[in-house]
Amino acid sequence: MTTTRIITSTVLFFFILFVGSSIYYLQIDISMLTSSFSTKEVGVTSKNTKRIETPQVNCTFGDLTLTCPLSDSETKISSTNKSSVEVCPEYFRWIHEDLSPWRKTGISNDMIMSAGRTANFRLVIVDGKAYLETSSKAYQSRDTLNLWGILQLMRRYPGRMPDLDLLFDCNDSPVIKSSLYMQPRATVPPPALFGYCSDDSHLDIVFPDWSFWGWPEINIKPWNTLLEEMKAENRKKKWTEREPYAYWKGNPDVGKTRKDLIKCNVSDEQDWGARLYEQDWGRESQNGFQQSNLANQCTHRYKVYIEGWAWSVSQKYILACDSLTLLVKPRFYDFFTRGLKPLKHYWPIKNNDKCRSIKFAVDWGNTHEQKVQEIGKAASDFIQKNLKMEYIYDYMFHLLNEYAKLLTYKPTIPPNAVEFCSATMACLHADGVEKSYMMETIVRHPSDSGPCTMPPPFDPPSFHSLLEEKEQSIKTVETWENEFWNKQPR
Repeated sequence: MTTTRIITSTVLFFFILFVGSSIYYLQIDISMLTSSFSTKEVGVTSKNTKRIETPQVNCTFGDLTLTCPLSDSETKISSTNKSSVEVCPEYFRWIHEDLSPWRKTGISNDMIMSAGRTANFRLVIVDGKAYLETSSKAYQSRDTLNLWGILQLMRRYPGRMPDLDLLFDCNDSPVIKSSLYMQPRATVPPPALFGYCSDDSHLDIVFPDWSFWGWPEINIKPWNTLLEEMKAENRKKKWTEREPYAYWKGNPDVGKTRKDLIKCNVSDEQDWGARLYEQDWGRESQNGFQQSNLANQCTHRYKVYIEGWAWSVSQKYILACDSLTLLVKPRFYDFFTRGLKPLKHYWPIKNNDKCRSIKFAVDWGNTHEQKVQEIGKAASDFIQKNLKMEYIYDYMFHLLNEYAKLLTYKPTIPPNAVEFCSATMACLHADGVEKSYMMETIVRHPSDSGPCTMPPPFDPPSFHSLLEEKEQSIKTVETWENEFWNKQPR
């Protein structure tokens, strides 16, 4: 009897000790994440504005019941953000174009729900609080980190997010075919669906992709960190010291056009000036991604960008390298790439004659070094200046605000939706690389000023002039290329 009591007391003692230590370390872990998230003033940011950080996270150990902070939004300031006199980058003008299919009709609840067939989640914001209804889990951490990014936007500009209701598709390819809705005889407006890319035959609303907050599964760091590392690496190796070839590394099994590209690799019979490498992500994962640091891949004078099944997140990393980007004729665009111009930011490569096109670009570049360096530098400057995280958040802010203006109904909380915030997401992802990326990218206080000022929509003459300028630059390169190959012995 006595022995039984001793054993029972001992077991109970160690159980209480385990629970207590678990709660203690959990609180330490969360405090590291929130970095003094208790409600308190942390300083005056302007004459009339005080920063206040979020309430303490409530993350109960026993059943991991998660509740959001006790306020209408995640952060509060005593007055609204000051207006910014800074004008947003030119590519923001495409927001007006992307939303133009709904300018006359507005966006009804039916238009949103009719896009639900492929959507991964529905996001509703009501009175400064975010609610999530998940339809299907996206591939890897795409949905998680995009939602995390939207929560950080709400923290950056607290109280300034409108009520809205949207559906988001986290797959590579666009879905909403314009041919079904933009004909004179069309009887219904198109569904409204957010995604990562679109093309001339689709109407998906393009939105910044998840990788700006990191890509944990393949060890790609958050954009702010990686951009600084790439800038440092660019300074280490001058363009003239780099390998005088076109470099590409990726998965050739995600599209016919990439398989075609691999044929341009150097061989015993032919050297097209390309050095192409297949990326085996399984092997890389086993080796700790030692050969996949994007900051260390700016070692060649030329870097190839080519699409996969659709657009690829790799484009921003390639453009940031100071190398000349050889851009194989794309079909798709994301939110910023329509701001790029051929011969100013990249060199166009034919899709139907890749090898000879790459060969000409490399030979031409190695004999016109100054011009090539100017184009490469213009591209990396574009990325460093116009694609910094401040502008990513501002693009999201303006897109969501302009979108919300088109809603013809007042959003309400769906019956199956759950409230979520930075606290709940952090607690649900309490381990591993994904959590560390959240810790790294959390917005710790509101912005001192408001978002940049939206540029006006394109007027028809300037819009057509822009398209004509791009087309003429591509034709110029094709003319040079044809002249070069016509002079070669047959």
